[in-house]
Amino acid sequence: MGWLGWALASAAFAALTAIFGKIGVTGVQSDYATFLRTLVILALIAGIVTVGGHWRSPAGLPGRSLAFLVLSGLATGASWLCYYRALQLGQAAEVAPIDKLSVVLVALFGTLFLSERLSLTGWAGIALIATGTVLVAWR
Repeated sequence: MGWLGWALASAAFAALTAIFGKIGVTGVQSDYATFLRTLVILALIAGIVTVGGHWRSPAGLPGRSLAFLVLSGLATGASWLCYYRALQLGQAAEVAPIDKLSVVLVALFGTLFLSERLSLTGWAGIALIATGTVLVAWR
């Protein structure tokens, strides 16, 4: 499967994350719900890495890669904590689109920090995503 297939699968699972999370966080403190979710993810990924035979010592990784993976993990944890708190307080159909403003931010950050380039059509799509997010969240 190419990048598009994986990206579409990611979008489908992200949608299920919002729906299942909204139901699951009912009556549960959001930080604790995030912790339980993280344990499930840890077990799942550990199983996948084990079955695939991909275990290796983190000490063998390049320092820069390891540092940025740690930063990515911290950002993911912060994102999940915020996401579950938002789900507890708001509607899934409003929280998820706002969360997807990350698409707009990735385009901006990729341009600023990674020297990536988007076409005019690509920027128009980013503008539409931002506009759609505002329209969905507007009360």
